[in-house]
Amino acid sequence: MPARKDFAPGEFCWIDLMAHDMEAAAAWYNELFGWTHLVMESPGDGPPYAFFFKGEAGIGGLGQMDDAMKSQGVPPMWNSYVCTADCQATEARVQELGGTVTVPTMEVPGFGKLAFFLDPEGASFAAWQTIGDGGHGVLVQEPGGMSWHELMTRDSAKASSFYGKLFGWEFAAMPMAGVDYTMVKNAGKDAAGFMPMSGDQFEGIPAHWLVYFAVEDCDAIAAKAAATGGRIHVPPTEIPVGKFSVLGDPQGGGFAVVQLKG
Repeated sequence: MPARKDFAPGEFCWIDLMAHDMEAAAAWYNELFGWTHLVMESPGDGPPYAFFFKGEAGIGGLGQMDDAMKSQGVPPMWNSYVCTADCQATEARVQELGGTVTVPTMEVPGFGKLAFFLDPEGASFAAWQTIGDGGHGVLVQEPGGMSWHELMTRDSAKASSFYGKLFGWEFAAMPMAGVDYTMVKNAGKDAAGFMPMSGDQFEGIPAHWLVYFAVEDCDAIAAKAAATGGRIHVPPTEIPVGKFSVLGDPQGGGFAVVQLKG
């Protein structure tokens, strides 16, 4: 299976899941998507971390959430990473633009540098600077692989200003079924979307980035997720590009799947 290593600055290049129970999460996602996982050796007393694979292609990472975060009620979550040529420069720019640094730039020896942030509305995202050859790469737009990233926001204009200045993104309105959807362009290519959160169904839900996985059969994956202890938050729904569904794993981690036309 093809796996990408050629991510340009401003593209989403990596994902990982922080789970309450890492091994239980690995078993569930492996069954759902046909993945495998490999637990890495953590230096010193570092937290455990694993890599998901589909065949030999990388999918993303899997980490164990610490007890302190769990006691504070932090739910399991998928994290979206944006490629940057200079992680420390991105960190400084986030602060200049009114964002918050939650994890300062740190190096993962042999792999790269990362940092975590909150945008002005509180949505978490990360930056990643690759060091080396990119390892196994990341499966993109293939069944079971990373497909799309969507910011669920209550203020698309404010988000556009922040991310546009941070990553050089450009934006295009895309009205869709009564929703003022915003397409994100990076160097002229579709990179992500902004979905406005309005209505009672979003009551109490904070702004967040939502990870989409490509699937061959949206209905079958949604049914399988529900049958194995997960939840269907948005049932399989037709959209101009195909069909999507928003799901939750048994521990509460949210994600989406999309079956694209063609």
